[in-house]
Amino acid sequence: MRFASKPGHVRETVAAFKDVVELEAAIDELLESGFDRAEISLLASEKAVEEKLGHYYAKPAEIEDDPDAPRIAYVSKESLGAAEGALISGPLYVAACTSAGLAIAAGGPLAVAAGAAVVGGGAGALLGAFLAGYVGQRYSRHIEEQLEHGGIVLWVNLRDAAHEERAAEILSKHAVGDLHVHEVPGPR
Repeated sequence: MRFASKPGHVRETVAAFKDVVELEAAIDELLESGFDRAEISLLASEKAVEEKLGHYYAKPAEIEDDPDAPRIAYVSKESLGAAEGALISGPLYVAACTSAGLAIAAGGPLAVAAGAAVVGGGAGALLGAFLAGYVGQRYSRHIEEQLEHGGIVLWVNLRDAAHEERAAEILSKHAVGDLHVHEVPGPR
């Protein structure tokens, strides 16, 4: 296979997925095969597409080759779970410490400080849980939007011919929709 790119262009493999499990399996395999997370991107939200392009698309093939299509980095379920955990534990810790500190500063006994920490921590955890739920729902909605339009679009930047061949091999095992290689202007 010959790998050539026009000056100022980037060569990419493009695939559309109709299933989140297959998308995640393909990305996991790409990462295990030496692809960098920065070389993998997904289509941004419906709102971002409309803002940047002035329209949305009816099916993935209409947007796959558009160099102006807004993209986002892939976020694994593990990373999303870690972010949700941080969103819950962070406010819990801050609220508990602040509540206990205020009770101690007010000259209250240790039991009052401990009670304040529990109450404050509970309020912080509730706030954190709300924020974590919002993040999870937003991610789920983003995926649902793309599936409603016929598939989740994935782009993989290619370094060389071997990279291109490996990406095509991996994605052909997992992608249900259109799978092809194209060149787009500028670094991605």
